[in-house]
Amino acid sequence: MKYISTRNNKLEFEFRDVFIKGLADDGGLYVPKSLKKYGKEELLELKNLNYNELSIEIISQFLGDFISKEELSSLIKKSYSTFREKEVVKITYVGEIKLLELFHGPTLAFKDVAMQFIGNLYEYYLNKNDKKINIVVATSGDTGAAAIDAIKGKSNLNIFVLHPNNKISSVQRKIMTTVEDNNVFNIAIDGNFDDCQNIVKQMFSDLEFSKSINMSGVNSINWARIIAQAVYYFFSYFKLGKETISFSVPTGNFGDVFAGYIAKKMGLPIEKLIVATNENDILHRAISKGDYVSKEVKETLSPSMDIQLASNFERLIYYINNSDSEKTAEIMEKIKQNSYQIEKKHLDIIQKEFLSESCNEQETLDIIKKNYEENNVILDPHTAVGVGAAKKLSFNDCLVLSTAHPCKFPDATNKAINKHEKLPKELQHVLEKKENFQVLKNTTEEVKNFIKSKI
Repeated sequence: MKYISTRNNKLEFEFRDVFIKGLADDGGLYVPKSLKKYGKEELLELKNLNYNELSIEIISQFLGDFISKEELSSLIKKSYSTFREKEVVKITYVGEIKLLELFHGPTLAFKDVAMQFIGNLYEYYLNKNDKKINIVVATSGDTGAAAIDAIKGKSNLNIFVLHPNNKISSVQRKIMTTVEDNNVFNIAIDGNFDDCQNIVKQMFSDLEFSKSINMSGVNSINWARIIAQAVYYFFSYFKLGKETISFSVPTGNFGDVFAGYIAKKMGLPIEKLIVATNENDILHRAISKGDYVSKEVKETLSPSMDIQLASNFERLIYYINNSDSEKTAEIMEKIKQNSYQIEKKHLDIIQKEFLSESCNEQETLDIIKKNYEENNVILDPHTAVGVGAAKKLSFNDCLVLSTAHPCKFPDATNKAINKHEKLPKELQHVLEKKENFQVLKNTTEEVKNFIKSKI
């Protein structure tokens, strides 16, 4: 399996380059040169695999000679041994809604599914090659916690997590900032998530700096995240046993729903992927009418989606432009200048695969309230957006990705129904423990200096 950058498809890379670097030197994102495509008969052969077995099958298609199947099997078993569900994910029926619960990992969010795997994959690589790596990641709430849990205490690894100061839920923050391992560093940036993401991208683009600290990233731009998340699209399709399937995906950075797109390109019979956004609706505007112009980020009750520039959208741009990396680079420059409008011929291609909708704050609260009153089940605000988007589009038969446990968002559920879910026993300690994080100005240099002082 060879990889190229979305901004230069003339150079080829191995999976180890893609995994360790995360972002290409030219600022582009890595994509595979080709994809395994399963036919109907091949899909039938996968139908009865358990989650770990299916993970080995799907993920191994992308790794080349990076790791043997035997070692991959051991690594996946270790990665999912901490999940509260034996099969990692779970389909539940809530009234007429079907939910794919992805929050049964150690930090109660879908990010755990990929991050536990990635943490062990890093450890495997570093131990085998006697190297050290500094991971730098931006988070809108859940990625950071999942990454920290996966990396904490591991040898030859440090992790630096940037979150927007006072713009994520207190529970999301405390799950990160109460970790005591000395290879974990939390940084609160005086800005929004896009500012955090831009700082990380600028550090990757500064080749002298990124190479000097052996920098790597686990944001959803890391291809390993995408392939690990693609597995649960296959798994849920087999569990439901229908000829075709559609998904409604609460979306901020376009990574989770892009994993579904990759699953479809690999032959999974997905009818539609619904991109569900909150009031930060750039993806809804882009997919419904071609408007990819960012506006000011609004703070909402679903903070993990408070994003205006969705990094993974670049991969879709590459594919809809017929894998033209020069054209993709030109478009990314337009996006940088905030002047990109999607051409109609490309919008038509997108709309064959994707639908989109957005839910405002009141709609999100109403969905949480209605669902609780009718079904006695509390939805987290991101899942509520996924449910709301499907209902607005009259896609009642789709599977909604339930991306986080509602206990992580007490402000939203208290506002909607005057109650909130308690943290599971194993996490209740974070409410009382001392937090440890550094507040830094919204400048790349300040973050660089902080990282250098710690390594």
